[in-house]
Amino acid sequence: MTLCRDPVRFAGLAPPWDDLHRRCRAATPFQTHAWLHSWWLSYGVPGRLRLVLAHRSGRLVGAAPLMLAFRPVPVLVPLGGSISDFCDVLLDDSCAEEAAVALVRGLHRTARAAVVDLREVRPGGCAERLFDHWPGPRRRLTDSVCLELPGLPLDGLLARLPGGSARRMRGKLRRLDRAGIEHRTVPAPEVPAAIDTLLRLHALQWRERGITPEHLRPRFAEHLTRALTAMAGDGTARITEFRIDGRVMAVDVLLLSTDLVGGYLYGAHPELRARADIAVMLLRHDSTHAAATGRGVLSLLRGTEPYKYHWRPEAVPNQRLLLARPALAPVLRLHAAQQAARSRLAEAVREHDRGPDSWRARLNRLRASLAGAR
Repeated sequence: MTLCRDPVRFAGLAPPWDDLHRRCRAATPFQTHAWLHSWWLSYGVPGRLRLVLAHRSGRLVGAAPLMLAFRPVPVLVPLGGSISDFCDVLLDDSCAEEAAVALVRGLHRTARAAVVDLREVRPGGCAERLFDHWPGPRRRLTDSVCLELPGLPLDGLLARLPGGSARRMRGKLRRLDRAGIEHRTVPAPEVPAAIDTLLRLHALQWRERGITPEHLRPRFAEHLTRALTAMAGDGTARITEFRIDGRVMAVDVLLLSTDLVGGYLYGAHPELRARADIAVMLLRHDSTHAAATGRGVLSLLRGTEPYKYHWRPEAVPNQRLLLARPALAPVLRLHAAQQAARSRLAEAVREHDRGPDSWRARLNRLRASLAGAR
């Protein structure tokens, strides 16, 4: 086991890291070196990089990409942050248990005064093995909900819908065909220009509708451009332009791993909404790619927006895995309680947005919970 704190060495790890990523079936696109290293360049804090690495016979077989943070207690958190839908460690499938044990030993030494806070772990993720082997106190919390569909062609997805819903969707598909929309995959050298167009359209489509502030910041654009240029080159991302009469009306980012296709971000001109159902357009495109490449899961990623439920997806909650050394058990309990309270408060806010009656009910439950905790 080795601990890497050197950003220059991290930059040079791309070949063995990507080789390990290919040997880790549970890995998602958010664990590629291109995504994580680009995130570090845009969001990392100097002096706080913590990469726990496991080798066997000189070959990288395990990696836990982390950063030291203070919230307010010291915590080791995954690289990728809030702009990544899934966070995880990497384990070589051929020696996963051995690599997990090695990473646990390394994490145990690295986390002398810090809680390990692994957020957004997809069910079945490699971090679950670390949780199982951890020798100290630990906690498992629920995190964001992702919605997933099977990797079927569109006809297979339509067959899952009730008759009336399927007929409405087929009507929207016929309207799409009449709109004369053409699409093309953007080659890696043209990705920077396509991302610039995507973010411009994304800001336009969400204008006066509450855009995620981070999507407007230069650091996000720089990260996305760097990461996706590399990922489009190695096949872990696919950027698609949708055109009408030669004019780019939408740009879509699809992220890819062994078993998963995930629709990460898109931008669409408001004029396109008058001519087509953009969600249906993107789902047809993404499901076609998932089925054609044999990937079993089409993930709509985080968020439970109502339009996603039209396709009857499965709700799959991510996990938050908290680990600590025995001496830090009280700190772990405090941190876990704080995070659980924040999650309940966030849910209360979401219910407020859904309507006053649901908000009052949720707030009353939250008050009762906090009173019981005291």
